[in-house]
Amino acid sequence: MKRNTLFLFFFLAVGGLMLTAVNLTGSGHEDEPRKIDTLYKEHVKDNYKVFSLASPERVTFAEKEVPLERFGVQEKLDRELLVNTYWHSNTFLLFKRANRWFPVIEPILKANGVPDDFKYLAVIESGLTNAVSPAGATGFWQFLKSTGKEYGLEINDEVDERYHVEKSTDAACKYLLDAYERYGDWSLVAASYNMGMAGLERQLERQQVDEYWDLLLNSETSRYVYRILAVKEILNNSDDYGFVIRPKDLYEPYRTREVPLDSSVEDFALFAKEQGANYNILKSLNPWLRDRSLRNSSGKTYMLKFPE
Repeated sequence: MKRNTLFLFFFLAVGGLMLTAVNLTGSGHEDEPRKIDTLYKEHVKDNYKVFSLASPERVTFAEKEVPLERFGVQEKLDRELLVNTYWHSNTFLLFKRANRWFPVIEPILKANGVPDDFKYLAVIESGLTNAVSPAGATGFWQFLKSTGKEYGLEINDEVDERYHVEKSTDAACKYLLDAYERYGDWSLVAASYNMGMAGLERQLERQQVDEYWDLLLNSETSRYVYRILAVKEILNNSDDYGFVIRPKDLYEPYRTREVPLDSSVEDFALFAKEQGANYNILKSLNPWLRDRSLRNSSGKTYMLKFPE
């Protein structure tokens, strides 16, 4: 009897100690995450702010006022301003690349009589890179092979001028001028660049309107001109959208000299070396050269860029 009593007492004492230890340990672990959560919430509340954007009161495209008061126009622009403002890494790259490439694109647009605002079309098409879409659209201006050839670009296994910024910009101008002759309105011209002239024409006839701002279009084209407007607004008013960029952060334009080439080249690596450069530099400055050699059986003269 005494033995049983002692055993029961021992069991209850040990059990009590164990429960006390578990409670103490558990209480500490439960409080710690709560404290961390509280500190985190206080830190975020005090230090992290995301601001709604002030909508611009006036916006123009190709020197024509955008009707912000019209149904849906302000909200569509607001969406693209938000997307591009808070996609920080991408928008910073647009600032940097624009400093390099706008001086190349702007005089070509001007020489062709195309409004300067169309340089922002190249920005939203490719981010000012020689991008290639899943459909095969290529270069700054995203030409399909058939359209590129239609507008005078040489496209084959060795040369693809869709990658040639100056020549592709000139070809884009030809398209834009053809579209303007058809529509007489630059916002419709921009929309047609995305969906094609025939497709846009069908929608204008079907919906019985004559302005882009009144059209109901597919998701991509309905956002297209607003994306152009948003990029234009942000790149021209960086302080209003929180972007602080020092001049030294921007990519400088390439300083190059041109070397005429009217014969074949068996090895561009050797050719580049003879010009005081290397294969990487030659292909970076002349991305329209698509192979390591060039037959050039027609004796056409190409102008190759090398660093000054």
